[in-house]
Amino acid sequence: MPAAQLTTQPTTQPTTTSPTTPPTKSSPVESPPPSAGQTLHSGPPNGPPAAPTPAASVNLEPKILTVGALNKLIRRRLEDEFSTLWLRGEISNFKAHPSGHFYFSLKDKEAQISAVMFRGFNSQLRFKPEDGMEVVVRGKITVYEPRGNYQIFCETMEPVGAGALQKAFEQLKRKLQAEGLFDSSRKRAIPTAPRHIAIVTSPSGAAIRDMLNVLGRRYKAAKITIVPCAVQGVKATAEIVRGLELANRLTDADVIIVGRGGGSVEDMWSFNEEAVARAIAASRLPVISAVGHEVDFTIADFVADLRAPTPSAAAELVAKNADELSASIRRFERSLVASYLGHINRLVERVRTSQRLLMDPRRKIADAIIRCDDLIDRLERMIYESIDRTRLELDMNTDRMKSRFQRRLDFARSRFTKSAAMLDGLSPLKVLDRGYAIATRAGRAITNADALSKGDLVEVRLAKGKFEAEITRSKFDGV
Repeated sequence: MPAAQLTTQPTTQPTTTSPTTPPTKSSPVESPPPSAGQTLHSGPPNGPPAAPTPAASVNLEPKILTVGALNKLIRRRLEDEFSTLWLRGEISNFKAHPSGHFYFSLKDKEAQISAVMFRGFNSQLRFKPEDGMEVVVRGKITVYEPRGNYQIFCETMEPVGAGALQKAFEQLKRKLQAEGLFDSSRKRAIPTAPRHIAIVTSPSGAAIRDMLNVLGRRYKAAKITIVPCAVQGVKATAEIVRGLELANRLTDADVIIVGRGGGSVEDMWSFNEEAVARAIAASRLPVISAVGHEVDFTIADFVADLRAPTPSAAAELVAKNADELSASIRRFERSLVASYLGHINRLVERVRTSQRLLMDPRRKIADAIIRCDDLIDRLERMIYESIDRTRLELDMNTDRMKSRFQRRLDFARSRFTKSAAMLDGLSPLKVLDRGYAIATRAGRAITNADALSKGDLVEVRLAKGKFEAEITRSKFDGV
């Protein structure tokens, strides 16, 4: 039993006690803990056991400890033996207790040890420990007596590999980026010509002198308010946050510049603090970060609406060159005048058009009368022209009809002449001219003598004249 190994062994008393006699049972009495370096055995640590003394031979009872006494004894020994040590291991089972203390284990491939880092020490860390992170801690070994666990009290901690500041920078950057504080969608535009510029920085640093020099040379019209604050040291973070809050209370301010000149990472670390980043994100006014030199990047640069590589560059960005502004004003003036003249010309043209549309009604009537007269003249000319064309066509048709009628008349006359000649040739009168006569009775020609009787009166027509004759004798020749 371990307890038995740590308790004082009973001293052998061969002269007064039989080996077979059992030891007298005594009540457990807590023995005083041994001092540092004191052996737990009654004899010397090395060599044979010391010879029994007369006094030792009197007390043969075993020294039995309580568990609490044992843990106190072990704690004292460990704290004396390992008052301060450096330990390297990987963090596991990390837990940040609501009380502010850190509880975790440090392990390697062979073993692990419990560790604790109280709030008073972990508040100085620049980074937040997490599982899997390999660290080097400085502390001392102690025992938690109620459970008998030994552990290391960590006083400092440094990550292996990247430095603590770099680790803290990366952790905070990932955290704020995940929250969207770096998104371009929340970046606000910097006013082109701000009338009031608030500068949150140290009033005694070189950065403020550089910015005032640039603003005085390039943008004298701007009103400048310096909000003083510490930019390095333990108070810097709180003062920068307060400076941003004060700048936002300036009712007529247009933009804020927050920054400082160059320095070491530790000097500029306040601009990597979460409180400053959130103060920039919560700013009512657009914020330009101007920290260190061009190669220096801080968390404030990522959160700000605009990052300037240097304080002087911030002043140049916020205040354009006066010549550039004058040129812009002249261009705007020319554009405004041209736009104004164009607008006036359009208005004049609209007035003219309106005047034409608002003509005197009497003039419109006169114009209508003239137009009617003109239409009447045109109508008369059209009528006369139509009559002339009709007349000409009629004359031409008349001539053609006359000509055609004359041809037909000539033709008919020719045919009549021919027919008359033919009829004349066939006329009985022509026969009468040759000495023949036509005898008729009762208006009818007598062609058969046999039809005549004696005493009949017949009318005989000659070529010239006629006479009546009485039939005295008729003779039919039988022809």
